[in-house]
Amino acid sequence: MSKYNALWEFVGKNEETTFQLSFEQIQDILGFEIDHSFLNYKKELTEYGYQVGKISLKGKTVIFNKIV
Repeated sequence: MSKYNALWEFVGKNEETTFQLSFEQIQDILGFEIDHSFLNYKKELTEYGYQVGKISLKGKTVIFNKIV
């Protein structure tokens, strides 16, 4: 179990093929800000049927794509 499980579970319950969350929304889900370790943990998301698409540091958003 990783510190990002709450986020992975939230994403896994989503029905959309592609969707975007802001860093602020992610912080609300997790209870803490995402940090550089997110890049290492993002591979865990595939177990929930999604993958991280694009991370925009400028826009402070993360795009999630359903694995088809």
